[in-house]
Amino acid sequence: MSSIVKISGLCKYFLKFVDSLETKSMQSEKFTTTSMTISAILGLIKAEDIAIPEIQRPFVWKNKQVRDLMDSLYQGYPVGYIILWKNPNVKLKDGTISAGKKVLIDGQQRVTALMTAIAGRNIFNSDYKLCRVKIAFDPIAALKDDPEAEIFAVQTPAHVKSKNWIPDIAEVFDDNFRSYKFINEYCTKNPEMNPDDLDFIIGKLKSICSQSIGIIELSDTLEIDVVTDIFVRINSKGTTLNQGDFVMSKIAADEEHGGNTLRKIIDYFSHLAKVPSYYDYLVSHDTDFCSKPEQYIKKLEWLKDDSETVFDPECDDIIRVAFMHKFQRAKLSELVKMLSGRDFETREFKAEIIDDTYKGMYEGVLNAINEHNFKQFMIAIKSAGFISNKMVNSNMALDFAYALYLMLRENKEVSVSEIKKIVQKWYVLSVLTGRYSASPESAFAKDMKQIREHGVVGTLKNMEDAIFSDNFWNVQIPQDLNFHSTNNPTYLVYLAAQVYFNDVSLLSQNICVKELIELGGDVHHIFPKQYLKDHGFEKTQYNQEGNYAFLDRPVNESIGKKAPNEYFKIAKEQCDTKVIKCGSITDIDELKRNLAMNCVPEDVWDMDYTRYAEFLDKRRQLMAEKIRKYYYSL
Repeated sequence: MSSIVKISGLCKYFLKFVDSLETKSMQSEKFTTTSMTISAILGLIKAEDIAIPEIQRPFVWKNKQVRDLMDSLYQGYPVGYIILWKNPNVKLKDGTISAGKKVLIDGQQRVTALMTAIAGRNIFNSDYKLCRVKIAFDPIAALKDDPEAEIFAVQTPAHVKSKNWIPDIAEVFDDNFRSYKFINEYCTKNPEMNPDDLDFIIGKLKSICSQSIGIIELSDTLEIDVVTDIFVRINSKGTTLNQGDFVMSKIAADEEHGGNTLRKIIDYFSHLAKVPSYYDYLVSHDTDFCSKPEQYIKKLEWLKDDSETVFDPECDDIIRVAFMHKFQRAKLSELVKMLSGRDFETREFKAEIIDDTYKGMYEGVLNAINEHNFKQFMIAIKSAGFISNKMVNSNMALDFAYALYLMLRENKEVSVSEIKKIVQKWYVLSVLTGRYSASPESAFAKDMKQIREHGVVGTLKNMEDAIFSDNFWNVQIPQDLNFHSTNNPTYLVYLAAQVYFNDVSLLSQNICVKELIELGGDVHHIFPKQYLKDHGFEKTQYNQEGNYAFLDRPVNESIGKKAPNEYFKIAKEQCDTKVIKCGSITDIDELKRNLAMNCVPEDVWDMDYTRYAEFLDKRRQLMAEKIRKYYYSL
């Protein structure tokens, strides 16, 4: 129940926070608190009176969390608040005022859990596959009232076969469920169960839908700054919400400006980018979207044959890319304000700002999902050496690079032939420096400001001048390679450099590093792991990026746990005898070139464990120099 307690604690914090906002809003009633039964909440969602686009997005809760929620409701425990915002009234073209839908601020995971477990609704899992989270219930265990007994469980085949368990509680909540028939059948299978007792237990289970959940409803007159502040504060306390969720809910609620259609375009692109087979499901299940005269479905059709895996944008990514390149702004909290008609200078509501924002976001999203734009951008990234999603540890740098690509295409600051080079350099620079790894929105905003003032080319030049000193290449980069993770950004750039230069793997004649990365080849310890362990080295010592090299499996097996001065000696002698024993190189000059392209110091064939620290220092310097050469070759 720790998650439930956490939610409740968060809501206490929230109530205190909202109550402190007197000075930020002239309205005396900033929010109302009430409660609503689960059946009523589900009814509102089915009637689409609450904007919850996230139900069509991947469900991030673990199945165990769904089970715990059902158990908490059954036990009558509090399960926290759902926070809604009455979407601000929007001035229509005829001058009238239209009250918008309620926007979900917090609670989408609990709502989605209820929809799948109780209402029997399919949801999309983290792999964008349509599925159900089925929760089983044991009436016999429930009757015992043993606090240690397992009453609810995530359904397994064993529950389906069991005579004790109800394998899917959704059948009990179905309108066609007949208690009398069910009780007779269950008691026949389980004669120890008294029908009256079972009737009581089933009644208690069904009463879950009568359980109330607290509702905090923010006023439609509440200043957008306050609502955004509330959202950010909730997010900072560790909930699963993010700014993209807020934006998606906000646009879904604005039907007057085609927000729900825009939401679908973003949602469907993200689905299809990850699971192209989803296209057939989309065409057959959303005929309204597919029949729109704008033919948005045609703009997504190319994804049904998409095989790209390096960058599969989530909804947040598309929103950021569209917003940044069309408005040259970065903070999604600002986008929410613009979607609400906020004039940043006067702080007044202006209907034309809403119109312009939606127009710009439509254009931005359609540019981002355009087949030509996306594929050309990915050609730029992949031709820079980033050929696998394993070489991308965050989408943030890709988001900015893609926005940059679209901006350059649109403003024609540079020639088409130059766009690729600038985008590549910006991406590599941002990865090398971790530019968007911490507080990415602030970094985005800072860079966008510089671009507005100096242009893309000028800003890139200023960044290079400020960052790329001799100290950066000779000291900082070698230090950044002093880690053990193969997911370290600097190490990933080194691998990209190897791919870019078409380097051949260590001790190989013709097997490229690129091929091994694509096929999942072995990452070899140049000083073998077991060899170093046998000489007293710890894990953090032998698992070092300076000790890693991609290697063909047969070569790796031939090395085993030999010391470098042993197996490199064999490789060196092989150049004289032409008898293959370790690797496939039989020419000494070729061997030296192979060592150089893999950044292995040439005197490695004289090294044993006593010189391991020396080896790491030398190799890190060589790797840093390769990265430097790579950047200036782009």
